Amino acid sequence: MFGRRFYLFKLFGFPVYVDLSWFVIAILITWSLAEGWFGNPQLYPTLRDQAGTRWLMGVAGALGLFLSIVLHELAHSKVAEWFGLPMRGITLFIFGGVAEMSDEPPSAKSEFFMAIAGPIASVLIGAACGLVWLLGQGVLPLAVTAVLGYLSFINFLLVAFNLIPAFPLDGGRVLRSVIWHFGGKLEPATRITAQLGSGFGLFLMGLAVLWLFMGNFLGAMWWFLIGMFLRGAAQASYQRLLVRQALEGEPVRRFMNEHPITVAPDLTIDRLVDDYIYRYHYKLWPVVQDGRLLGCLTLNQIKGLPRQQWSQSRVGDLVQTCNPANSIEANRDAMDALARMQQNQKSRLMVVEDGRLVGVVSLKDLMNFLSLKVELEERGGAD
Repeated sequence: MFGRRFYLFKLFGFPVYVDLSWFVIAILITWSLAEGWFGNPQLYPTLRDQAGTRWLMGVAGALGLFLSIVLHELAHSKVAEWFGLPMRGITLFIFGGVAEMSDEPPSAKSEFFMAIAGPIASVLIGAACGLVWLLGQGVLPLAVTAVLGYLSFINFLLVAFNLIPAFPLDGGRVLRSVIWHFGGKLEPATRITAQLGSGFGLFLMGLAVLWLFMGNFLGAMWWFLIGMFLRGAAQASYQRLLVRQALEGEPVRRFMNEHPITVAPDLTIDRLVDDYIYRYHYKLWPVVQDGRLLGCLTLNQIKGLPRQQWSQSRVGDLVQTCNPANSIEANRDAMDALARMQQNQKSRLMVVEDGRLVGVVSLKDLMNFLSLKVELEERGGAD
C-alpha cells in the first residue's frame, strides 16, 4: 500500500509514520483552505484581503486534520490492543490514514468494536471543535474560530463517509463483523463486503466521469483516485485474507530450500558478483564459514560500495548479522515469513536454528504454493 515513509513519533506506544504521498495532500489541503474555504467572501468577507492570515489558517487546518486522523487511527489501535491484536503502527498517506494490523481480528466482536472506535473518536473530535467554535464566537479571534469550524465540519464529514458499508471503510468493517457474527465465518463476510467496497469504488469512478463532463476537473480527479484506491484496497484485502488462510499453520520448513547456495567470507566482491549474482540472480546471500553462519550479504550493500573497491573488498567486510529482517526460524508460521518479507522488502529469508543455517525460504516459493493451491481448489470446487 505504501511507498517511502518516514517515522514521526510514538504515541501511546504506537509508532506513527507519514508516507511521502501525504505531503501532496497536505499541500493541496492548505492551498484549498487558504484560497477556497477561508477565501470565500460569503463566509469570511473580512479575510478576503488577508492572504497571509488565510495561508496560516490553511496550515493550521491541515495540521488539525493531520491530528484528527492520527487520533482516529489511535482509537482503532487501542481497541485492537485491548483485544490482544498486535499493531505495527499508524501510517498517514494520501487518502488518509491506516492502523496497520499484523493479523485479522480474532472475532466478530473485536472487529465490530475496533471498526466503530475510529468514527466514535472522530465524532468526539468534531463535537469538541464545534463546541469551542460555538462558544468562541465574538470571544476568540476569527482566525481561530474559522479553523475550529472547519475541523468540526471535516470530522463529521469523514465520519459520514467512513460509515458507508463498503470494505475497507469502517462501515464495511462493521458490516463484515455483523455478517461474520451471524454467518460464523470470516471468509464469506470478507468476500461480500469486499465486493460492496469494489462496487462503491466503481460508483465513485463513475461519479468522477460525471463531474468531468460538468467541468470540475479537480473534483473529478480526486473522486476517480479515491474510487480507484477503494476498489483496489477492497480486492487486495480479500486476497490477503485468502493468502493468510492458505499459509497459516504451515511451517516455514515446508517451503524452504534445504540446500541453499552460500558464500565464504574471504570471497571478493567482484567474484561474488560475476560467479554468483549474475549466475543465480539472488539478492540475499548467506555467509558461512566452517559450517557456521556468520550472517548475510544483500544486493543493496554491494550497490553502496564503489565499483573500484570490489576487487579489494571481501564478503566478510560487509556481512550483515542475523536479525528478524533477514532470518526466521524453521518452525515459524509461513505467514510470518511472508509478513517479514513484505515489511522489510525482502524476497528471501535465511532459515536459522540454533545459530545454524538450515535453509532459505523465498517469496517465489510461497507464491508458487499459493498459485497451485488456488488453482487446485478452484478446479475441485468446479467439479
